[in-house]
Amino acid sequence: MSPTDVPGGNRFRYGSWRGGPDPLAPPYDVRAAVDSVGAEVLAGGSLRDALRALLRQGPAGGAGLDDLLARARRMRREAMRRGNLDGAVTRAQALLDQALAAERDELRGRDDDGARFAETVLDNLPNSTARAVEELGGYEWTSDEARQAYQQILDGLRRDVLEQRFSGLRDALRSSAADPAARQRLAAMMHDLNDLLARHGRGEDTTDAFAEFMRRHGEFFPEQPGSTDELVDVLARRAAAGERLMRSLSDRQRAELSQLMESALGPELAAEMAALDGNLRGLRPDLAWDRRERVRGEQPLDYGQATGALSEIAELDDLLDQLGQEHPGATLDEVDVEAVRRNLGRDAADDVRRLRDLERELRRQGWVTRGGDGLTLSPKALRRLGGTALRRVFADLGSGRRGEHDLRAAGAAGEVTGASRPWEYGDEQPLDVVRTVARAVRRGGGGVPVALAVEDFEVVETERRASAAVALCVDLSFSMVSEGRWGPMKQTALALSHLVATRFPQDALQIIGFGREAAALSREELAAVEPEMVQGTNLQHALRLAGRHLRRHAGSEPVVLVVTDGEPTAHLDPVDGVGVFNWPPLRETIEATVVEVDALTRYGATMNLFMLGEDPGLRRFVDAVAKRSGGRVFTPSADDLGRYVVADYLRARRGRRR
Repeated sequence: MSPTDVPGGNRFRYGSWRGGPDPLAPPYDVRAAVDSVGAEVLAGGSLRDALRALLRQGPAGGAGLDDLLARARRMRREAMRRGNLDGAVTRAQALLDQALAAERDELRGRDDDGARFAETVLDNLPNSTARAVEELGGYEWTSDEARQAYQQILDGLRRDVLEQRFSGLRDALRSSAADPAARQRLAAMMHDLNDLLARHGRGEDTTDAFAEFMRRHGEFFPEQPGSTDELVDVLARRAAAGERLMRSLSDRQRAELSQLMESALGPELAAEMAALDGNLRGLRPDLAWDRRERVRGEQPLDYGQATGALSEIAELDDLLDQLGQEHPGATLDEVDVEAVRRNLGRDAADDVRRLRDLERELRRQGWVTRGGDGLTLSPKALRRLGGTALRRVFADLGSGRRGEHDLRAAGAAGEVTGASRPWEYGDEQPLDVVRTVARAVRRGGGGVPVALAVEDFEVVETERRASAAVALCVDLSFSMVSEGRWGPMKQTALALSHLVATRFPQDALQIIGFGREAAALSREELAAVEPEMVQGTNLQHALRLAGRHLRRHAGSEPVVLVVTDGEPTAHLDPVDGVGVFNWPPLRETIEATVVEVDALTRYGATMNLFMLGEDPGLRRFVDAVAKRSGGRVFTPSADDLGRYVVADYLRARRGRRR
């Protein structure tokens, strides 16, 4: 849209956007995302891994979680090399040396007993910087330069500590050394803060107390927290960083810094600070208070810089956990987008928002559902996946009407086609009254009464569809994965399931997966099933379940289709019903499997076997089963499996025994 100035006001001309990508278009293609997951599943990949990869790698044209994780790890490595954590002690030592040198220079220019006594005091100071600073607390400095250097130790460390804990204290700290009122104001804030947090820790309602606290001391908190919990979160993270700094120092360094801080803060503030740390630790025990970090670098870091580096490392650790999405039920809603922006930049925060929107949109449109184990495809997505699998199979079947299964018959209970035909002896269809009378009128020339003759009668043409009960038994043994047959197996089963659901809803299909034991699988379970490192091919159990399915649909054409790449190596123990595996196959395994084959044959089921691979033992077994049951054996390649199974289903369900 562009404005054009004309007399009397502005007019706007509208046209196609030509400034690059459409700014109003969504940053993701939900269907494309679902199809990418489906392609991975149909290729034999894990559904869980495919959904995970969608967010980890990101949709086309955008960054994924893996990119963000790599950036966060790089930032953490940089923070770990930022400098030396004992910079506060090192700086205090340098300032103390500067103060002592200036004081000694001043004392050497004086020739009195007081100067000699002062030199003795300086010569007998402890080696510990912290203890020396403490003992010099009451020393009367003769050198202004020395006094200023010593005061920098106290003021600088006090400023660093308090500014690190309370970012709004900068102005107050500048005046607190010379202004007793400022010190009192600071002490009052600390006292009120500890009182508020203690009440909150006891479970009291602190809504009004928090409002009063912020009214009195809000100047110290530019973050403007909205509740006591928000205030606790801000302060606890900073306090935990300070504690981690102490934990990360050596014992000597920790003792030095603790004593220096006590000297800098003074007894009153030091006591309030200790109480504050205790309150915050009790309210937020989940923070990494006791963790040590091995931060290394050439540049010494003062207290504020060191705790800032450790705070950044802790926040990056939290982000790494959030972006990792490792725990069950993890969701991108858990990711702190503001923390991502602070640490990784605005573009990274935008990437997280896009991934979050994609995840939400997948759920909103019904493509995925969230359970205890995370995301999984919804029935809607599985229908789309099954349709894709079926289109691939039909692309191989060709455009002919191979396997046409509709049976035209004179069944009165059939479905009306909309057509009619002349009545024949034996027809049971209802009469088409309108067309019968019309034929009689035309034959009689339009006169009345109308006389009906045999040749006038027409019947409504109906069509009945043959129904089938189909059991598709698929091998889930690990060899199906190792030989590259897992993907074609899944594609075949999903394609057949979709075909039955959409084209032949009167049929009853059950998919049965078998390894050491067998189990019926829904479409959802089939898409998500993953191979187990358990040996065993229990065809006996699969055929037993197939027989139960067929008998539940006694009026339908019984069809059993078996897809396997290995001879039976497991059967159910007749005592406890547990799968028993042995290689080479036991005689009991073969006999138990043959018993189920015979039961299905007596029931009249068509049993066709699809043998994958060239295992001689399997070839002997399937040939014997086919001969015994009157079924057929197919030896398709893995890529042709879907075409063979679907085509055979369409033939078998018409009742043709071959």
